[in-house]
Amino acid sequence: MADSVRTNFSILDLATFQADNDIRTSFQNSLDLAQHAEKWGYTRFWLAEHHNMPGIGSAATSVLIGYIAGGTSTIRVGAGGIMLPNHPPLVIAEQFGTLETLYPGRIDLGLGRAPGSDRLTAHALRRGVNTEESFPRQVQELLDFLAPAVPGQKLLAVPGCGTNVPIWLLGSSTFSAQLAAVMGLPFAFASHFAPDLLYPALELYRKYFRPSIYLDRPYTMVGLPIIAADTDAEAQRLATSPAQRFLNLIRGKPLYTVPPVDSMNGLWSTEEQSLVESKLGVSVIGSLETITAKLKAFQQKTEADEFIMTSDLYHHADRLRSYELAAAAMKSIQMVTQ
Repeated sequence: MADSVRTNFSILDLATFQADNDIRTSFQNSLDLAQHAEKWGYTRFWLAEHHNMPGIGSAATSVLIGYIAGGTSTIRVGAGGIMLPNHPPLVIAEQFGTLETLYPGRIDLGLGRAPGSDRLTAHALRRGVNTEESFPRQVQELLDFLAPAVPGQKLLAVPGCGTNVPIWLLGSSTFSAQLAAVMGLPFAFASHFAPDLLYPALELYRKYFRPSIYLDRPYTMVGLPIIAADTDAEAQRLATSPAQRFLNLIRGKPLYTVPPVDSMNGLWSTEEQSLVESKLGVSVIGSLETITAKLKAFQQKTEADEFIMTSDLYHHADRLRSYELAAAAMKSIQMVTQ
């Protein structure tokens, strides 16, 4: 990586909540986090579409984006992402065209092709049987709806037409990496929960990238779980909350945020431990000094243009502190590399 490259840093939020907590509180906490993130220098604050998942409150993603954007001033707010096969492209163009009209120059639209749900929920969302196979066509259709109208165009997204909301492609495999490359769009890899194909996906995206009207050079974003605290020991203890949450995911249980524990011993089998640790394999855990070294090494290895961080901790104050320390670490890295 060239010394002059600056790696931006952002937040991915799921509006997570506890079993004994109301969802409204999680929304208020998300807004509070976004307001702090704006002061700490984060580039963007994204929310992700998930359905039928108790513990995750960001199902109505565009509505929540409006709430966060309305309570902040400068930070970019967007979807990381909208699962496009769940929706008609026209509807998404209208929703994000409305958001861009209300908050000009601050809205992002990241797109995924997974359902973001189980089969029962997919049926309730009226997903077609071949929706993922038609994803490239849906992306192009959405881009066309957000572009300026052409002479004689009869179907318009109002609002939406001409807003040119920036579109990102998201993925946890090489499919979206290659699609983003040939379409000339920025690419975000979900290594915060699926790191196995991170480096092949980045390599393919950079190799086959074609400059477009949207982007003149490749732009990569990498998902990164981060748990930072004042000491390494405290960070390791706090990290047991997301570990337990991921354990519940693979067991098919609700995804409520749970308190940290002193040890995971006895809470998981050897096989479950191996799976959870592999899925959270790029986690950055530790004190400010520790995470600074880890982030710098990861930056050099991935050459990412941007990190998008997740820090789903039980106590809101711990989550704020984690992101505050992460911002301090990223700024210290930038001071060295610039």
